[in-house]
Amino acid sequence: MRKFPQPALALVDAMRTAAAADPARAVSFGGAPGSNSHQATMAHDPDALPLPCYGFEDALAAVHDGTAGAAMIPIDNSQAGRVADIHFLLPESGLHIVAEHFQPITHALMGLGEGPFEGAWSHPHALAQSRRYLAERGIAGLSYADTAGAAALVAERGEPAMAAIAPPLAAELYGLTIVEREVEDAHDNTTRFVLLAKEPRDLAGIEGTAMTTFIFAVKNVPAALYKALGCFATNGVNMTKLESYQQGTSFAATTFYTDIEGAPGDPRVDAALDELAFQTNSVRLLGSYRQARKRG
Repeated sequence: MRKFPQPALALVDAMRTAAAADPARAVSFGGAPGSNSHQATMAHDPDALPLPCYGFEDALAAVHDGTAGAAMIPIDNSQAGRVADIHFLLPESGLHIVAEHFQPITHALMGLGEGPFEGAWSHPHALAQSRRYLAERGIAGLSYADTAGAAALVAERGEPAMAAIAPPLAAELYGLTIVEREVEDAHDNTTRFVLLAKEPRDLAGIEGTAMTTFIFAVKNVPAALYKALGCFATNGVNMTKLESYQQGTSFAATTFYTDIEGAPGDPRVDAALDELAFQTNSVRLLGSYRQARKRG
């Protein structure tokens, strides 16, 4: 059943009521109050009205139905890599990336008491980011929909041997004891989020360096990727991200999720994208927006 644990429901209801009063300011996110997505939403825009949703699909649907003006969605993490299913959900959503946000991530081990603990609930990415810490202590990682929701689950179940890996704020919200802070295996742990909306960003309003995100599907021919990448090399366009994934069951050709510096309207970007359309089966722009952090 797609619902939050009982300890989170009062906060969720209060946030949903506030968001319903001013949907244009509402920003949906996947996770319970206190999650990293919640904190990224408020760090990006302190005036936003956070709208907690059970999962990423629900957060995207909230924008489509007008419940929220935008959605804050994690793309990838400096330790654990890309967030599962996001590369499929974003193109299918029909929404546009209008901003990016980099959120420092810190996790804490929390429970009803001091332990010892047999298992720890958390989102799979948080478990991956704390893998070494858990292994050294013999604590089994248990997958849950989100970090803060895992903390609420521990509070709801009342099992002293079970803990959660979650942001410290979640312990405060759900009455848990923080046993240890900064349990992530790398302390420069960072997650990149993107903000999605129904309408694309006005390119004229982008200040500073622009970023453009798109996907393209290569042809099933020799040197297909080489030819695609050459479109950007010959036009002097810097590509900052390139990730492959398969669509369908044929395994015949690959789709690539890509970030470049620049935006349509720049002659170099326009020339590169025109050449890319010729060299590939398809190209689909997902959005252009201001670069939040210099690459490199």
